[in-house]
Amino acid sequence: MAVRAAIVGMGRWGQRLTLSIHGSSKIQFVAGVTRRVERAQEFADRYNIPLTSHFDDVISNRAIDAVVLATPHSQHAEQALAAIAAGKHVLCEKPLALDAVSAERCIEAAQAAGVVLAVGMNRRFLPAVRDLMTRARTGDLGTLLHVEANYSANAIGFYPAGSWRLDPSEMPCGGLTGLGINMIDAMIEMLGPVHSVVTVSSSRMLHDIDDVTAVLIEFACGASASLTTSLATPMCWRLQVFGSAAQAELRGIARLEITRRNDSPAQVFDFAPVDIERVELEAFADAVKGVAPFPVPLDDAYHCVAVCEAIVKSASSGRRVVLDPVLVAS
Repeated sequence: MAVRAAIVGMGRWGQRLTLSIHGSSKIQFVAGVTRRVERAQEFADRYNIPLTSHFDDVISNRAIDAVVLATPHSQHAEQALAAIAAGKHVLCEKPLALDAVSAERCIEAAQAAGVVLAVGMNRRFLPAVRDLMTRARTGDLGTLLHVEANYSANAIGFYPAGSWRLDPSEMPCGGLTGLGINMIDAMIEMLGPVHSVVTVSSSRMLHDIDDVTAVLIEFACGASASLTTSLATPMCWRLQVFGSAAQAELRGIARLEITRRNDSPAQVFDFAPVDIERVELEAFADAVKGVAPFPVPLDDAYHCVAVCEAIVKSASSGRRVVLDPVLVAS
């Protein structure tokens, strides 16, 4: 039997998640929650999803096993805690929260309730990323020295006036929590805990929200990284890892290039496209059913929140921010 879930948030991303699992035998959306029902009604009718504007309607419904949160970032922690208290499994779009204390509360509540809490780091499900992580883990690249990452997109004219995605309280440091966090997650998976960050973040085009953010990151293992994200330039998705034996570059989501120290021509690996939202949601369903743990460890999801929080503090203060030593040691 498929996991019966409610999709909470029926905007652009909630609808994309809905389309991704259409016809899935593992999970289906049997209810939807949105603030403005009339905006999503036609779409919901097309996929036979009853709508409500009240979150309590779905978490009190015993016929619903789980909720998927595709809501503004500031709502994630409160909604996750309410769903967990009602005994529902939760898949929350990243970030889990905007501060580490709230993220920790969610994780502790889920563990105490015995329900699955998963965080939607969908780039982890890309075959090219999985191949890169295997190479990093097995020593194929040698000792990992430095990582460069850029995840940018053009928000100019894309979001309507008043969109929460242009609200600095929801999107601190511009593209950080919507885009850059994917790269932070990849770095944490490769290099482990972050020790400190230094951030420069500014608004050059969008005015109401930062549209260029650059971060220097020091890891507890001794490696370093740089992260850049912009909301005012054409799409860019680039992750480059420098190791003592080779460097590996993902430029886009499906091509991996490996260059080795002997200066031989780069090895190029192209990967078939994958619906990573469907894979992610079906992995969540497997976790709910006890088939397999969700592939994103909650420790990593929590650490992503803590790193983002430190980046925002550094941008505000203009100073290097050192993360909690207890967190780094965990």
